[in-house]
Amino acid sequence: MDLEPLDPVYVRERLNQPPFVTIPGVVNVRDLGSYPTDQPGIITKPGLLYRSAEISSVTDEGKAKLQELGIKKVFDLRSDTEISKWTTPCPEIEGIQVIRAPVFKIEDYSPEMMAKRFELYASGKTEAFMELYSQILDNGGVAFGQILRHVRDKPDEPCIMHCTAGKDRTGVIAAILLKLAGVSDSDIAEDYSLTRVGREPSREKVMARLTKEPLFASNSEAALNMFTSRPETMLAFLKVIEEKYGGVVEYLKKYVHLSEEDIHTIRRNVCLPQAPP
Repeated sequence: MDLEPLDPVYVRERLNQPPFVTIPGVVNVRDLGSYPTDQPGIITKPGLLYRSAEISSVTDEGKAKLQELGIKKVFDLRSDTEISKWTTPCPEIEGIQVIRAPVFKIEDYSPEMMAKRFELYASGKTEAFMELYSQILDNGGVAFGQILRHVRDKPDEPCIMHCTAGKDRTGVIAAILLKLAGVSDSDIAEDYSLTRVGREPSREKVMARLTKEPLFASNSEAALNMFTSRPETMLAFLKVIEEKYGGVVEYLKKYVHLSEEDIHTIRRNVCLPQAPP
């Protein structure tokens, strides 16, 4: 069952394997590198793009790990309302710039809007997630543009992008980057589904937070539905971006205002010839 806790031994072993990266105080950290692309002998560049859950609780050891990885920018996709309600801003880390890049505006967090969004999450249905992910695409152009232009302009400066759980908003931009690089839909869906393992260490913390919301207070199944990350959900999303938005390239042109040259440069910068065995 997708809602049941995973075996802790399996979780511990899997978290110690790529693409997971251990950063103390942060969960669900993965490297988007080393995926094969549709170009023979070309993979996504390791050590350039990382995705994670919020880094608000990163420890001093975790900060040192971020520095060791060479990360220069943290892109925080959370809204101001979300941060003030549930957690704290990203801490200062020497040598690393934290960029606030909220996908949703403050008005998108009105009680009415949040009630509707929570209701969609609570259903756990693929169709509901497609509505939510379309909202992310419709609102995320400015936020995603900051990440993509960093990749365009600073291909040698690793970055990490995160929202709260590191699944939905982060999953959408991760999918865009991987799809742009030519990674297969099945590999993109597999990367998305790894959040199922990556979030396990914070399961109790997340549930405690959600039970403060009326919709989830007496319905733990609805709360857990919010964090499902089934491969078929991502496959459905990739179909949506193709059919509703004309594909990743057209989406980036219309919503992120990137040119053909920008897109070509970003694609080139996230790819790398595979080292011979």
